[in-house]
Amino acid sequence: MDKTEILKQYLPESAAPVIAKWIDYFQCEFKVSRNRGTKFGDYRSPFGSKGHRISVNFDLNPYAFLVTTVHEFAHLYTFNQHQHKVKPHGAEWKSNFKRMMKPFFELEIFPPDVKTAITNYLDNPAASSCSDLTLFRVLQKYDVKEASVILVEKIPANGLFRWKDGRVFRREERLRKRYRCVEVSTNRVYLFNPVAEVEKLEN
Repeated sequence: MDKTEILKQYLPESAAPVIAKWIDYFQCEFKVSRNRGTKFGDYRSPFGSKGHRISVNFDLNPYAFLVTTVHEFAHLYTFNQHQHKVKPHGAEWKSNFKRMMKPFFELEIFPPDVKTAITNYLDNPAASSCSDLTLFRVLQKYDVKEASVILVEKIPANGLFRWKDGRVFRREERLRKRYRCVEVSTNRVYLFNPVAEVEKLEN
């Protein structure tokens, strides 16, 4: 199976040939990765005998997979231009992300709400990284989820939830950008992203 056909399993169909061309053009090692919980994708610059490397979580919906892929390729392109001389999500990266997203806008791949969220994200200097919650809330609408799966921010105060590894937590107050959550069996405190997906439990 060629590269384009493999990518069609994860991306909107008309986006796959574009990403396949980028992989070849930039001579990039592209890996579909397991779910890593703390990040959707990753870019690593050339080091030693290894060239550009990008990985994207296998379980993202097609729109989230594409946005994450373009996000990481924008890092690659920015590295080729500036190496380590600019901020990871600075003006140079933002400009490249916008430029590299353009062909997918022209192909009209995204639903209107996703396209609007991406446009707002790129036009908002404060939204400087892939952690923009508004964008990823919109993208998560297109996930196929079990009925019991819910975002941490939707768990009521002092409500219980189960994390992916089976541990049970009690959701407490929000501390700036994350929620303070206590592991029930150990009383250890962890901070959770508001849009982390968890299994809601009855108290």
